[in-house]
Amino acid sequence: MTTAPNQPQPAAPRDTPAGHVTWRTGTVTARGNAWTGAREVTVRLDAPLPARDLTTAPGEVRGLAYTTLVGDPDVGDRLLLNVSALARGLGTGGYALVVGPAGSTPAALPADPPPGPGHLVKARYTPLQAMVLGVDEQESDHHDTLRDADDLAGLPVVVADLHSALPAVVAGARHAAELAGRPHPRVAYVMTDGGALPAAFSRTVATLRDTGWLAATVTVGQAFGGDLEAVTVHTGLLAARHVAGADLVVVAQGPGNLGTGTRWGFSGVAAGEAVNAAATLAGRPVASLRVSGADPRDRHRGISHHSLTAYGRVALAAADVPVPTPTDDLEALPAWGAELTGEVREQAAALAPRHHLVDVPADAALLEALRGSPARLSTMGRTLDGDPAAFVTAAVAGVHAAHLAQGDPAAP
Repeated sequence: MTTAPNQPQPAAPRDTPAGHVTWRTGTVTARGNAWTGAREVTVRLDAPLPARDLTTAPGEVRGLAYTTLVGDPDVGDRLLLNVSALARGLGTGGYALVVGPAGSTPAALPADPPPGPGHLVKARYTPLQAMVLGVDEQESDHHDTLRDADDLAGLPVVVADLHSALPAVVAGARHAAELAGRPHPRVAYVMTDGGALPAAFSRTVATLRDTGWLAATVTVGQAFGGDLEAVTVHTGLLAARHVAGADLVVVAQGPGNLGTGTRWGFSGVAAGEAVNAAATLAGRPVASLRVSGADPRDRHRGISHHSLTAYGRVALAAADVPVPTPTDDLEALPAWGAELTGEVREQAAALAPRHHLVDVPADAALLEALRGSPARLSTMGRTLDGDPAAFVTAAVAGVHAAHLAQGDPAAP
């Protein structure tokens, strides 16, 4: 049945209101850990949340304040909190998010920022939209450098689905450089907006940056808070190359991963688009596979359907796809085994018509390099020992990218 011209069209179905927020107010009872751009606080709520295990005393929650946005709360300050995801038990890391002061005393508004420069707005038209200086905008010192920039000159670009791959990729790259007797590569991270928008939410990024494992973070799209801000993945990659001077780049979403259990409803689809962006700019895309030997969900066992869809359907440009070839001692680890290795190789073969599969050896030394990461290794709540194949597979992407960065003639 069709609707006649000029007749009212049926309304689109709507399962829930267009948007909803669960609010709470409360008082800071303790200050916790702090890292670049963020502060943990304990907040006693004026009204309780639905009964859940919040890992704090009854009526209290862990709050997270982005200090560059809302100031650095002190004990006794009254705060307005967004507790929407926390009330539903979703993955905000168990945090109530600080929106700002609640009431006039004793909390005070943060000081006004100095005027300009910068007119890029991130998290646009949300209550916490942030004004930042874009690396390529007219007020930036780098505008002339990036005005006509269009070439990555073969820069290796490792693309990953999950944020948890980041420290493993960097560990693999550093390990490869050490084996070759060369300096560690200068690594930049391009953080996309599929997960958390504030870079300050990631203690992984803060730790890698503070320890020199990351040279720079570039936040793109609606993500913000990196060392450099860019509008798109394309300008982010160009900034990583021409401003940050990166030897290799890792592109991945921030912490968090939105998924609906459907073929296309997951934020990791953007990994395929990142491959296209790297290739368009004459970079060398390296597609890191999301692998698990411990995930209870069939669609994520072996190579996740996220990788197979993003690289097999979305990526139109060819990428190198590193596939680990583990030694016997690695295969003997819990949650690995020869069966998993065979499954991964069989699944990876589906990507061969479009991409270049690259066998990369993985041994105990690479595993030890992962253990040496200053950042905590965790994916979907599983550690390196709980799901070693996940981190080793990301690490071999870093190994391969380091070989490319070094101009290794053996690298395909």
